[in-house]
Amino acid sequence: MPTTTSQESRSQKAIRVEDKFGAHNYHPLPVVLEKGEGVFLWDVEGKRYYDFLSAYSAVNQGHCHPRIIDALIDQAKKLTLTSRAFHNDVLGEYEEYIANYFGYDKVLPMNTGAEAVETAMKLARKWGYDKKGIPANEARIIVCRNNFHGRTIAIISASTDTDSRGGFGPFTPGIDIIPYDNIPALQRALEHPHVAAFMVEPIQGEAGVMVPHEGYLKQAFEACKARNVLFMADEVQTGIARTGKMLACDHEGVRPDVLILGKAISGGVLPVSAVLADDEIMLVIKPGQHGSTFGGNPLACRVAMVALEVVKDEKLADNAQRLGELFRAEMNKLVKEFGFVKLVRGKGLLNAVIIEPRADGRTAWELCLLLAQNGLLAKPTHGDIIRFAPPLTITEEQLMACCAIIHKSVQEFA
Repeated sequence: MPTTTSQESRSQKAIRVEDKFGAHNYHPLPVVLEKGEGVFLWDVEGKRYYDFLSAYSAVNQGHCHPRIIDALIDQAKKLTLTSRAFHNDVLGEYEEYIANYFGYDKVLPMNTGAEAVETAMKLARKWGYDKKGIPANEARIIVCRNNFHGRTIAIISASTDTDSRGGFGPFTPGIDIIPYDNIPALQRALEHPHVAAFMVEPIQGEAGVMVPHEGYLKQAFEACKARNVLFMADEVQTGIARTGKMLACDHEGVRPDVLILGKAISGGVLPVSAVLADDEIMLVIKPGQHGSTFGGNPLACRVAMVALEVVKDEKLADNAQRLGELFRAEMNKLVKEFGFVKLVRGKGLLNAVIIEPRADGRTAWELCLLLAQNGLLAKPTHGDIIRFAPPLTITEEQLMACCAIIHKSVQEFA
């Protein structure tokens, strides 16, 4: 390992080593973190920050929640992995718990959000062949423009993001891309007799927290039902209380045929994802047709149960709903005060602020550097959008302190 020069800080060394030996598939802010607790993170120099990204909404319960960590430690001392070649004593308990928690017959446990999306796509195709009678290899899945469901080959085949797609073809066939928040476009796409499913994010997070018009999800669900097409909701980022309800679909009373979950199922402690559906859909998958070595491992199952308990016990959905309204009201004051702050949008504690690039070329990236300097971590997306998503355990007092930091940083940016 290269030695550290006397002038090189711990942060500089960590960034240099990561740049030298790691793949360059991310462009993070120049902050090196080593500790987290609740809504706070500390860097290797000991500076404390408010976390306003929450690991892309994976840390809804706050960093290192003691109940979740205790569950992790207790289970890790007993049994961590058996693979699905054998039963384990936690999997069935977890499956019953999460199925009842969200109101479905069955769950298929996986690890990452992308794996859960891939699982849902396979499930939709198999259902289309076995139940709907679509001819072999002719099933189609409808998705929306500007979506973000992950970065596997099949998923980028459903993407319109040039960074994700460029140089990675050929792409998976059988995917139709339509505009988001556009019911007529969906109805036209549904006319194809070989459509098995419509997969949609209730709010497009990575696209910049794009919130559809009220009624869109319900209308989309009803349009799917009229055509015998599965409505599949990717709630990997919007689920687990982030938007002020347990699921973003709950705002419109929509129960997806296939529910895709990840991120905060484990409270950010380890990768856990899940696909939920009723028997008529889930049981088209037979032994040997899908699986994962780590999917449903006892460590993940134990952690996920406690993480989901915390969400209900601490009423995190209610907190997200109440403080989200307060946050947007405070951010809208910036719109009135600063002309380059163009728009605030969001639901619950998943929000975005649109920043017009400055005449000198500075963008939302430079504003995020100022935010970090002032003690708050957030990340831009698409150049002019800053996503603000703190842990749902944040208090009103903490939120107001963060709003003051954001105001100060915007003032300095101006």
